[in-house]
Amino acid sequence: MKKKIAVLSGDGIGPEVVKQGLKVLDAIGEKYEHEFKYIHANIGAIAIQKTGNPLPEKTVEACLNADAVLLGAIGDPKFDNNPDLKVRPEQGLLRLRRKLGLYCNVRPVKTYPKLLHLSPLKEDNIKGVDMVIYRELTGGIYFGEKATSKDGQTAFDTCTYSVNEIERIAKSAFEAAMHRRKKVTLIDKANVLETSRLWRRVVTEFAKQYPKVELDFMFVDNAAMQLVIHPKQFDVILTSNMFGDIISDESSVLVGSLGMLPSSSQGIKTSLFEPIHGSYPQAAGKDIANPIATIHSVVLMLKSFGLFEEAMAIDQAVSSCLEKGIGTPDLQPTITYTCSQMGDVISAIITGANVYYDRVSEGISTII
Repeated sequence: MKKKIAVLSGDGIGPEVVKQGLKVLDAIGEKYEHEFKYIHANIGAIAIQKTGNPLPEKTVEACLNADAVLLGAIGDPKFDNNPDLKVRPEQGLLRLRRKLGLYCNVRPVKTYPKLLHLSPLKEDNIKGVDMVIYRELTGGIYFGEKATSKDGQTAFDTCTYSVNEIERIAKSAFEAAMHRRKKVTLIDKANVLETSRLWRRVVTEFAKQYPKVELDFMFVDNAAMQLVIHPKQFDVILTSNMFGDIISDESSVLVGSLGMLPSSSQGIKTSLFEPIHGSYPQAAGKDIANPIATIHSVVLMLKSFGLFEEAMAIDQAVSSCLEKGIGTPDLQPTITYTCSQMGDVISAIITGANVYYDRVSEGISTII
């Protein structure tokens, strides 16, 4: 199989974790005789620095002509701390979602036995958690009309949704549920918001097409609590843009590290794959970032290509490392690897090279 991948490394630790994701993808190509061609392009703060534009037209063209997009991270503190700036890195990502029609963000959340101690929650509560969050990505308050008054004393953001926008992501969520535990939970604020009441009406009607799937509803404030005290009740979560942003980030506490969670954004023209963590500028260039979320994003990419055996090979390699107590500093492992070493060892396991896991502490190569 031949595939063209647009690679947007972005800012902060983005280039470091993306490099490891590509190592693993190359290992898959070597083992299974696939050919992956990479087209590198800029987005975010690095794009502003080079062109003044957070999403240059060349980047859009690269993405539109690719079979998939692999994104690192976006953001830089110098933009975060000045509310008066008109051009921001995040604008690039929002525009890219529009350009590619990325309407459905998918975030799987799964706990690992060896990492349960990293979560501040009780191990019995989080053991066996396996859910996926379907977040609408191109509508709602993020993309509605917004403005600040001339005197700077008032501002507004409009939240708007259409039946079509709700139905198309509902279809993705219900289809996913059919291959899982057959349960969808719609998270909204229907006791207050008119848009949430529309979500309830549309999803309730849509659910009739999937009689085998159980549908329940939960207000977002209650969902935020339930995600902490009883997360195993969730299978497929379906929700709007703003609520999905908050809930999916909260879910990272279950796993114990943002460095573990991947995501995919399904689009009309192509799909984008990225870790859910930010650019983490404090760690940039130190080779300590956790690349597993990016590597897991590659797994989602391979599944989108129909390469399920290849995806499983990566999952097994990652699990093998974790079971042996290997990980980056954020995982508080028994054996600490750098970001690049994690990419090396996971790639080596995939290709069948001999790996000596305990040599890292001695400063000796782990791969023979």
